[in-house]
Amino acid sequence: MRRFSKISPESWEKQVPGTSYGKIQLPKRATSKSAGYDLYSPIDVYIEPGEKVVVPTGIKVYMEDDEVLLVNSRSGHGFKHGIRLRNIQGWIDADYVDNPSNEGHILVSMVNNGEESFFLPEGKAIAQSMFIKYLVTEDDEPLQYEREGGIGSTS
Repeated sequence: MRRFSKISPESWEKQVPGTSYGKIQLPKRATSKSAGYDLYSPIDVYIEPGEKVVVPTGIKVYMEDDEVLLVNSRSGHGFKHGIRLRNIQGWIDADYVDNPSNEGHILVSMVNNGEESFFLPEGKAIAQSMFIKYLVTEDDEPLQYEREGGIGSTS
């Protein structure tokens, strides 16, 4: 099973009060040969030079236990405008979905390293994501079995 879903309207209102749940878009591939799924912003985003913002997507993702969703900057944003992800690459683990702290809401943290203000209107792609299978060692023993929180909770 591999699919994107919206977080619940209740979770959206709690995390992003006063914004429209109806503007959330599920990720899509731009072409039949695109490796990645574009993530869209359901709100207008303004980023001044040097400024950092966290953009809600309203999306969560279900995937197999041996998969990860990698989230990357859109090449045009970085190349043309100096916009990149603050953590360079986001990793969404399979057990992040439905966690108790934020329902698995995928958030995109961005920074403007350019010299000009950047505006991204609602409905435009803010990042790209790709599913990857991964391997573990034969003697793998995770430090904890069940995820208990959201972003940064396993560190």
